[in-house]
Amino acid sequence: MSDLFHKLLLIRTPGIGPAKYADLIRRFGSVSAAAASLSDPTVMDAVSREMARAQQLNIHYICDDDDLYPAALRAIKNHPPVITARGNLETLRRPAVSIVGTRHATAAGMGFLADMACGFASRGVAVVSGMAIGTDTAAHRGALRANGDATTIAVLAGGVDYIWPMENESLYWDIVARGVVISEMPVGFVPVATNFVQRNRWVAGIGDKLILGEADPKSGSMTTARFALDYGRPIFAVPSHPTDPRALGPNQLIRNGQATLCMGIDDFFDATVPVAPASQKNAPSENSLLDRLGTIPLSESVLAEIVKKSVSEIKRDLVVLELQGLVRKVDAGYVRV
Repeated sequence: MSDLFHKLLLIRTPGIGPAKYADLIRRFGSVSAAAASLSDPTVMDAVSREMARAQQLNIHYICDDDDLYPAALRAIKNHPPVITARGNLETLRRPAVSIVGTRHATAAGMGFLADMACGFASRGVAVVSGMAIGTDTAAHRGALRANGDATTIAVLAGGVDYIWPMENESLYWDIVARGVVISEMPVGFVPVATNFVQRNRWVAGIGDKLILGEADPKSGSMTTARFALDYGRPIFAVPSHPTDPRALGPNQLIRNGQATLCMGIDDFFDATVPVAPASQKNAPSENSLLDRLGTIPLSESVLAEIVKKSVSEIKRDLVVLELQGLVRKVDAGYVRV
C-alpha cells in the first residue's frame, strides 16, 4: 500500500484529527506503522473507493510534505495533513490574499471587492475565498477577470467535488478551469454546519493577509477574521455606513485597532499595473436586469418589457439575484439592494 493510502487511512479514521494524526506518527515512528495499528476494513474500503473516485474525476491529493502544499497553511498548528485539489495546481504556489464578507453584501460592496480581487490577481496574487454567494462570489469572479490563469483558490466545506451552493455551479467550473478548488474533506463528502467553520479557518490560513468586506459581528466572515488574528495575519477592513448592520464588523475592527482601513488596491501596490475590465464572458447574465433596478420598485411585467425577456425568464433571474442578496422584493415589485 502507498504512503498516501496510509495517510488517508489515518486521517479518515473516525476520531482522528490533525493533532492525533501527528501524535500517532510520533508514537509509532512512521505513517505505515501508525496506520497498521488502527487498520479497520471498513475505513480501508472507504479510502480505496475514495481514491478511485478521485482518479476518475482528476482530483489530486496534496500532502503537507509536498511542495505544492500552501506554505502559509503548513505553518499553522494542526493543519490538514492531506488536502484534495481540482484544477490548476500551480495556483497553490502563488502568494495569496483572502477576501471575505457577508453573503448579503450590497452591490456597491461586492463591486468594490471584485475590483480589488482583479487588482490582486492581475499582479500575480491568488485570491482565496469560500465560494459562498455574495462577497465570496464577487471575490472569485473579480479574480477571474484578470488575464491569465492561477488567479483564485476556492476552499470548500465539503468534498472538493461537492458543489455548494448550487447557484455557483458555473463559478465552480470556471475556477476549476483557471484556478483551483481545494478541501480537507473526503471526495464526495456532504458538509454539515461545523465544516463551514473549519473551512473559514483554512481560508484565513492560506492568505498572507485578509481583506474583510461587509460583515455583521456574528457572521462567519468575522469568525474568519478572528482566525486571521490568531495566525498573525494582517487584516484590512473596508469601512461602510455606520447605520448598516453589515458595516459593524469591519468598522469595529478598525476602531479597535485590529484592522487597517482599506481604501482600495492602491493600499497594497503602486498604481502601475492596469486592472482588467470585466469581461462579457464572466459577467452574470442577470446584469442587464440588475442595471435596470434602483430604489423605485419595478414589477416583473415591467422589467420583462424593459429588458425584452419573458416574464418567466425575469422570475428566474430575479430568484438568482435575490439569493445573491442583490435585489429585494417589496409590495410594488423589486428594488436593488
